[in-house]
Amino acid sequence: MTLTAWFSLASICVVGAMSPGPSLAVVLKNTLAGGRSEGVKTAVAHGLGVGLYAFATAAGLAVLITGSPILFQVVQWLGAFFLVYLGAKALVGNTGIAQAAQTEADFTHKGHGFRVGFLAAFLNPKLALFFAALFSQFVSADAQLSEKMLMALTAAFIDAGWYLLVVLVLSQSRILGVLRHRANVLDKIFGVLLIMLAVRLFMAP
Repeated sequence: MTLTAWFSLASICVVGAMSPGPSLAVVLKNTLAGGRSEGVKTAVAHGLGVGLYAFATAAGLAVLITGSPILFQVVQWLGAFFLVYLGAKALVGNTGIAQAAQTEADFTHKGHGFRVGFLAAFLNPKLALFFAALFSQFVSADAQLSEKMLMALTAAFIDAGWYLLVVLVLSQSRILGVLRHRANVLDKIFGVLLIMLAVRLFMAP
């Protein structure tokens, strides 16, 4: 993978990590209820789950390219439609930061942040569609194990890094008020970005 391709991959991973959804709600909820330590555990564990999904997707796409180019194209388009779906939901405000920021804290047991964070990612089949859309632009039929590992680690570190930043920001109580006030605007921004990514995928040869 060239450096230019890696930067493109990393940029899309950043947008994907920052896009609103259930994972953000989990991180927010655990941080607000269990404190910074539980938030950190949740963020790190979520990144681990994302990395496992990313590696499995990269490996599977390489097999599809070789064995069934038509099926690969179908998976690619399904992923693009899924990005449109996520973007549309963010634009109409049915989910995302606005909802997550208002989540009431009902965290009753310490030490569960890691388990909850991992399961939030690993049990989310939507991640497979997201990575199918993303990695189909970069993975090749002859991709080596090292390249697949690089793609997975990139996704994992960016995901964990973003949510760690969220946790650190939420540690400043005044920031939470700003987040709640601007939540709908942030949802709209990420919604547009996700739809732009889908359009790019539809236009890819």
